[in-house]
Amino acid sequence: MDLLQIAIIITKIIVLTFLVVLPLVPVCVYFERRFSAVIQDRVGPNRVGIPLTLLGFKKDFHFFGLIQPIADGLKLFLKEDFTPAHVRKVFYWMAPVLTVVPALITVCVVPFGSPISLFGHCEKLVIADLDIGPLFVFSVASLSIYGITLAGWSSNSKFPFIGGVRSTAQMISYEIALGLSIIPVLMYFGELNLSNIVQQQADHGWLLLPLWGHDADHTLTSKLLFWFPAAIAFLIFTISIFAETNRMPFDLPECETELVGGYHTEYSSMKFAMFFMGEYAAMVIGSAMIITLFLGGWSIGFGLDAYVAKLHIGDFYFGGFIHMGCFLTKLIGFILFFILVRWTVPRFRYDQLMKLGWVVFFEAALINVFLAALIVAAPELKTAIIGIGAVLLVVLTAAVIWVAKVSEETPKVLRA
Repeated sequence: MDLLQIAIIITKIIVLTFLVVLPLVPVCVYFERRFSAVIQDRVGPNRVGIPLTLLGFKKDFHFFGLIQPIADGLKLFLKEDFTPAHVRKVFYWMAPVLTVVPALITVCVVPFGSPISLFGHCEKLVIADLDIGPLFVFSVASLSIYGITLAGWSSNSKFPFIGGVRSTAQMISYEIALGLSIIPVLMYFGELNLSNIVQQQADHGWLLLPLWGHDADHTLTSKLLFWFPAAIAFLIFTISIFAETNRMPFDLPECETELVGGYHTEYSSMKFAMFFMGEYAAMVIGSAMIITLFLGGWSIGFGLDAYVAKLHIGDFYFGGFIHMGCFLTKLIGFILFFILVRWTVPRFRYDQLMKLGWVVFFEAALINVFLAALIVAAPELKTAIIGIGAVLLVVLTAAVIWVAKVSEETPKVLRA
């Protein structure tokens, strides 16, 4: 590996991680406060700006309160970094780092745009173009649970400990559904490389919008048939991401009505800010994964991507930056969807959360794998085998539903 390649990798790490993803965290906080204000018929932060009157100007520069995230960051940075005497200090200090770092590491396999070319040198807009992209994201992202668990345990306090235990159970429950839900997607594309998955969607239609790029191997009929297991996978994957990132309505580990502040009750200043940053960074990466697997990633769609990729000025092909803008637009749209759900859907009870993960999503994701396998393999199978497979699938689904209904506890009637 020569010095030029090392410089390119370092540049991509700095630009994509610290200049693209990390600034999205304060942007998410601003969106959260403004969007919630709109939903609740409030004004929201609109005053914080640059105090130009102190410099002799007639008016301050407010600009819709966009400076509010900087004020929040300064407030947290300047607050007293208090460490209670009763905590296990090493693990107490380690926990915030273990929460935020995994979320930032997973950025490296997300493709932000199509390749760009300068003076004949082509470079992909992804830090590490791994052939095990989704597996890498799941394995690294799951490490953040250690930060939350350590935060609850090391605080030596009742409510943080309950929050840490809740988070552990929640992560394990929904990671199973999360992993099973994308198996149909990987079967359809035959790939674990996220860049290749997005390229296939750019050429032959997004997984949830398969309206262009038909050929002998990607007929409209086969794509529309697969749309049904793809839609089920999208629904399970999206809801599981809400649970994995501890977002409302699944924010039971930090439920303020029951646990004060949950696992970060004993934290203040920048340690608390790192938990805050880790949650929003995980939300950004979760949204990026949903967009990449189901909504075409950086693809503009409708057959326009090949034309955009050829745009150039001299030897500089800049279409990748346009695709990057498309990706960030989708990303911000999905972040707004996260915020909308938080401020409209009430919090689940913990038993409802566990039941949804184990009784509903686990079985639904497993059945969806068999359905997707049947549809993918159908062109190679005989009609009789397809019919038998369909009947077995219906019987299996009915059996799972029956078992789930029978296993429900009948509420006892309390009599005076």
